[in-house]
Amino acid sequence: MPQFNIAEAKSHFSELIQKALTGEDVLIARDNKPILRLVPVKNAGKGRQPGSAKGKILYVAPDFDEPLADFSEYR
Repeated sequence: MPQFNIAEAKSHFSELIQKALTGEDVLIARDNKPILRLVPVKNAGKGRQPGSAKGKILYVAPDFDEPLADFSEYR
């Protein structure tokens, strides 16, 4: 498992992020002693998945997109 001292990690931070995102373990060390592991947050950047609600919406009222009565004066 690669280990990087703090100064090296600061100068190559974006590269270390890429390594962590691809699944590599990245250790940051101080005085050659590991102090933290850089890991990606689960589900980060995945956002919404098209079609993920398919089959979950059971009913839509026929007048769903009609203006509400409270706003009739704005027509």
